[in-house]
Amino acid sequence: MLLAIDVGNTNISMGVLALDEEKIRSSFRMITKTERTSDELGVIIYDLLARAGIQVEDIEGVMISSVVPKIMYTLNSSIIKYIHKTPMIITPRTKTCIRLMADNPKAVGADRIVDCTYAYSRFRRSCIVVDFGTATTFDYVNEAGEFRYTVIAPGIGISANALSSQTAKLPEIEIRKPQSILGTNTITGMQAGVVYGYIGTVEYILKTMKKELKDPDCPVLATGGLGRIIARETDSIDIYDPDVAYKGIRILYQMNQK
Repeated sequence: MLLAIDVGNTNISMGVLALDEEKIRSSFRMITKTERTSDELGVIIYDLLARAGIQVEDIEGVMISSVVPKIMYTLNSSIIKYIHKTPMIITPRTKTCIRLMADNPKAVGADRIVDCTYAYSRFRRSCIVVDFGTATTFDYVNEAGEFRYTVIAPGIGISANALSSQTAKLPEIEIRKPQSILGTNTITGMQAGVVYGYIGTVEYILKTMKKELKDPDCPVLATGGLGRIIARETDSIDIYDPDVAYKGIRILYQMNQK
C-alpha cells in the first residue's frame, strides 16, 4: 500500500491506498505545526496507522506533496525512523503526464502538480481544477496536457476570518450556507455574505476563464475540504472529489518508482 501525504498550510492530510486501485483505505488529518519534532510526528503517524489496522510492514512506499518547506526535514525524518521508508518528494522535476508551461515552472506548488496530474489523467482533455484550500486555486491544463494558466484567490476560510479579525464587533462564524441570502441577524448575514459571495466569485472566475480560453466545454473538477459547500450550490463545477490529492499522488508514485 501507498501512504500519500499532502502537506498544506492548514492541515497535513494522509491517505492509504492500494497501488492497483483508487480506493482510499484510510485517511487522517492533523494540524500543520512546524514546531513538532520528528519523534512527535512519527509517533502520531504510527499511531494513526495502527488505529486503522494498518501495520508499518503494509506500507510499500511513501510520497509527499508539500507547500510548507519548513516542515519537510522533520516530516522526512519521521517517516524514515518510524515507517522505515524513504519518502519520494514531489517537485516540479517529478515525472508526470503534464508539462509545466508557466512563466516560472519552479514556482508551481506540488499540490497543483498533483491536482492537475489527476485531472488530466481522468479527463484526457483540457480541464480546470479548483482546489479550495487555504487559498483557492483555479488551474487550467490544455488539450495537450500543458499547465499554462492559473487564478489564485483568498480561500473561503480567509474571507470569513477577515470579517471577524478586521472589524471590532463582528464575531467568528461557522462557514455554512444559511437558508436565505436575506440574513435576519449578524451571524446569518455574515454567512450569507461569505458563502453566497464566494459562490458568485467562483462562478464568475470560471465563466471568464472559459471565455478567454475559448474553451466553454472544458470540465471543472473541484477538491478541497471547504469545496463541498460551494460545489453543491453551483452548476459551474462538474465534479467534486475530496480525494484528488491522494489519487494524484498515487499516479505520480507509479510513474516515478523507477
